[in-house]
Amino acid sequence: MQNPVNSEDATALAAPTTRRRFLRDSATAALVMGALGACKEGPAAKSASAATLPKGATPSSAAPPDSAATIAAARANADAMDAMHEKPMKAFPAKTSGKGNQILAPTMVSGVKQFSLTAKKIQWEVLPGQFMEAWAYNDQVPGPQIRVREGDRVRVILNNQLPESTVIHFHGLEVPNAVDGVSFITQPPVKPGDSYTYEFTVPNSGSHMYHSHHDSAKQVGLGLLGAFIVEPKVPRDIEAVDIDHVMVINDGPHGYTFNGKSFPATEPIVAKVGQTLRIRFMNEGMMIHPMHLHGMHMTLIDKDGWPLPAPWRCDTLNVAPGERWDAIVHCTNPGTWAFHCHILMHAESDHGMFGMVTALVVQA
Repeated sequence: MQNPVNSEDATALAAPTTRRRFLRDSATAALVMGALGACKEGPAAKSASAATLPKGATPSSAAPPDSAATIAAARANADAMDAMHEKPMKAFPAKTSGKGNQILAPTMVSGVKQFSLTAKKIQWEVLPGQFMEAWAYNDQVPGPQIRVREGDRVRVILNNQLPESTVIHFHGLEVPNAVDGVSFITQPPVKPGDSYTYEFTVPNSGSHMYHSHHDSAKQVGLGLLGAFIVEPKVPRDIEAVDIDHVMVINDGPHGYTFNGKSFPATEPIVAKVGQTLRIRFMNEGMMIHPMHLHGMHMTLIDKDGWPLPAPWRCDTLNVAPGERWDAIVHCTNPGTWAFHCHILMHAESDHGMFGMVTALVVQA
């Protein structure tokens, strides 16, 4: 005989199963089974579980069974990456053909300092074995460094051997309007095969630049740029230095470069302990570059060729496009010190350092 079913149970069995009822009953069953399982695990079970752990380990810190293989794979990947990072360091300073920013001696013509600049296409070695098209003054990138004295009479002759017109603008120099070098504002563009002469008396001292101002995003990026340094008639005491280094920054088709070269082909700055170094930063690119020196601070003395009201110190200097900054470094800390743009994608990747990196080497 079957057990009788009371009326309440019959009602429950007869009622259709709803989604709410199903979820409620399932949750209740899960709680009950969990409680029963916890009750069944006695001290012996816990002891057996703990016995499988290394001495001093807790269940939450136990390593997975394949941890040795995982670590070995990670170390192999690290070794491969480290080898890539080490390679450019061992190569630095890597040898390349061509050197830019070389001082151009003037020709004296009736008391006028005359400089001749020929603009033409060349092949420029940015990195060892990596030649790129450049538009250069006198076969170098940056163009030759022009150094004159405040009050000098200067004549610059531009010879255009490019496939398009060009001009020269003297960036930062307060020259007469007729020789400012801007196409269709102060002069006609200089056509291929033609020459043009700029002549003026140098009005203001400081760290300045010269570059194309015709199709300039292209022409300056390809290398039509250079430093124009004007020594003051009466130097300040703080300008008495042992080393005067010009650093032209660019970020055009040749990549991220200092003086036309990319790391590890950049040139280190070498000084001896106790020497004083002047760095003239010039940004001819189209990006901001915060320049960071390890190991020693910089004392800023000039901005865009003009003396600052009061020198100030920093170890990271933001150099915007077109800006020039003059910094003094007292080389007191011996060693090889990294010197680089601190927008790190301009200086380092998973393959190691590249681009805007050099070093200040202070010899004991």
